[in-house]
Amino acid sequence: MRPNTMKALEKSRPEEGLWMVQAPVPEINADEVLIRINKTGICGTDIHIWNWDDWAAATVPIPMITGHEFAGEIIEIGRNVTGLEIGQRCSGEGHLITTDSRQSRAGKFHLDPGTRGIGVNEQGAFAQYLKLPAFNVVPLPDDVPDEIGAILDPLGNAVHTALSFDLLGEDVLITGAGPIGIMAAAVARHAGARHVVITDINPDRLTLAEHVVPTLRTVDVSREDLQDVIAELGMKEGFDVGLEMSGSQIALDQMVEALVMGGKIALLGIPPGKSPVDWSRIVFKAITIKGVYGREMFETWYKMIAMLQNGLDVSRVITHRFGIDDFAQGFAAMKSGQSGKVVLDWT
Repeated sequence: MRPNTMKALEKSRPEEGLWMVQAPVPEINADEVLIRINKTGICGTDIHIWNWDDWAAATVPIPMITGHEFAGEIIEIGRNVTGLEIGQRCSGEGHLITTDSRQSRAGKFHLDPGTRGIGVNEQGAFAQYLKLPAFNVVPLPDDVPDEIGAILDPLGNAVHTALSFDLLGEDVLITGAGPIGIMAAAVARHAGARHVVITDINPDRLTLAEHVVPTLRTVDVSREDLQDVIAELGMKEGFDVGLEMSGSQIALDQMVEALVMGGKIALLGIPPGKSPVDWSRIVFKAITIKGVYGREMFETWYKMIAMLQNGLDVSRVITHRFGIDDFAQGFAAMKSGQSGKVVLDWT
């Protein structure tokens, strides 16, 4: 039977923390489905909301059930929904779009300026049940387990960023060895890059990167010079493609210097504020820069699931697993800077 209430993690007050509450189970509309949540991943966005920093205070209405990385199964279907079934395992795109913008009408759904996010602007997935437009549902194949389904959202960010440019036979530099940067390294290797190098100043994250992608060259830029690494790897002119995942201006400057003439950069990392950029250096090196936001709907989802079914392994990026009653330990692990992905089990 359909329950009336559910457990949920809620930002209930404008202060640090989240609180476990009993919330009403959402009522779905004709074009929506109701999903029973099995696993969720903790995202950096969720940490901002937990900390209640300036961005969160200006963006997130209270009360708000947070969370947007999830896997579960469909238990109820709206009367207008076709192509989905009760009991079907799924994840889903957490960006809720409008359909009347120029970008949406052109099929570029991920660029819709009216996008709203579950767990940020709309009630989210840190709950036993989630309502979601059927349009946003992504069915999970049997060979993609719930634990991986729960991190497809950040894996999609990595895939979108990494596949922004052709990687076959290219030398790739990734700045920022957080979970998304590490997954981008795995994607770059899977996509046929020759040398893949990832930089950070956190030795724990570099160790995790080597664990997830054993063929990766890691660089602690507080101890090593990238120019020495370029010489070590036999690259005469530098890297062909840069994937900036850290949000650090220093890292971006290092990347610009390490790229070949005509190199390409995909930017996913978000700087904490305004930062000075040496645009003349970028112009004179004829560097192409692409900003990346979220996932391409739904090409990124198609490609990452296909790669997972064809040998891409990101399972080791998950370092911590907690039952939902121990959610505070999960957030502490994420905030420590010593974890990979943290998964919460709602079953």
